[in-house]
Amino acid sequence: MVETREIEHVDDLLAYASPSEPLAWLRRGDGIVGIGSVGGYERGPRTAAADAATLPSPADHWRRVAGTAAVEDPVGLPGTGLVAFGTLAFDERSSATSRLIIPQAVVGRHRGRSWVTRIRYADTTLDEPPIEATPYGPYWSATLGPGTLDPAGYQTAVRRAVDAIVQGELEKVVLARDLVGTIPAGADLRRLVRALADDYPDTWTFAVDGLIGASPETLVTASRGVVTARVLAGTIPRGTDAHDDTEASASLAHSTKDLDEHRYAVQSVLATLGPHVSHLRADPEPFTLKLPNLWHLATDVAGDLADHASALDLVAALHPTAAVAGTPTDAALDLIRRLEPFDRGRYAGPVGWIDGGGNGEWAIALRCAQIGGPPPGRFATYSATIPVVAHAGAGIVAQSDPDKELLETRVKFRPIVDALA
Repeated sequence: MVETREIEHVDDLLAYASPSEPLAWLRRGDGIVGIGSVGGYERGPRTAAADAATLPSPADHWRRVAGTAAVEDPVGLPGTGLVAFGTLAFDERSSATSRLIIPQAVVGRHRGRSWVTRIRYADTTLDEPPIEATPYGPYWSATLGPGTLDPAGYQTAVRRAVDAIVQGELEKVVLARDLVGTIPAGADLRRLVRALADDYPDTWTFAVDGLIGASPETLVTASRGVVTARVLAGTIPRGTDAHDDTEASASLAHSTKDLDEHRYAVQSVLATLGPHVSHLRADPEPFTLKLPNLWHLATDVAGDLADHASALDLVAALHPTAAVAGTPTDAALDLIRRLEPFDRGRYAGPVGWIDGGGNGEWAIALRCAQIGGPPPGRFATYSATIPVVAHAGAGIVAQSDPDKELLETRVKFRPIVDALA
């Protein structure tokens, strides 16, 4: 049973989220926040082998759930009605858990209108969670330091990747490195979400199952038959003053290395969306996208849905794109597994939401950190501190320089490092 009702204007959606396990999807103050859970979908290392063999895909599971739901939704805005939040592992071989979470309640806001949705299974009895704003807890901070792949190790990995590209194994690969740290037990994680949302309002700010970040890259949006995506590949730090910043943007726009990297990413998205989308169109040339800490080369892609694919079907088809894996995909994934001495988990995987009609917004989980260990009981074993791991990567092509790629990862770490500080 799903019931959506319009309510008076909500000023701060995040205030309604759980301090310890926030569930949120925000951009420029609008979005949705989940409260509690009535279940969902889970696939990961705890999934029994016998179950895993017959477990449906997230898209198929969601179709079954949506097909049986009785929905009363007079509001009819993006994010109303039946909704699930999702975070999926980057690599199918990952030890991380991919999850869809169906909340008991959703508080949402879109273009000046606010609503509450309550969700429950007809044959179960759950205490309805209170829907009320709660004060934020005290400010807290964390410091991140080198992880499994330190700066010197990352530069070595870049050299090995360039060698593989020059030898013809592949054309591009995206290599990441990690930072690790701790936060105080009992920390109000909404503080981290708020810092990211305030500093990077034009990104997708998300908190799903302990994965918290602010991604500038839309993997795919499906809304009433229209499909859109934004491809980002090619990066340069912002300048120190207006003149330097203009030069940085111009340098990126004419960089052969970055244009090649970007072209691979755009081609992979167009080729993947082609079977599902008609009138597919993309910018003929990338534009430079300005963020508070860097410039990206960006291309917007749009088209009309030509089949009955849901947002999750499109996510499954697109991921992993060349922007976060490389090209050819299989060769890039193989090299990532050889050169990265860690499991990416959900970093660079899909994160977002889907509604009962298959519409949804999904980003690539970038500029993010995973808080705590795997669920369930993610925080139960930590008494004084909770572990945190963050990742950042750079696209490697034949012309890549290890020093510059290392610098790019430092710039990409800045949003989450600054927010944690």
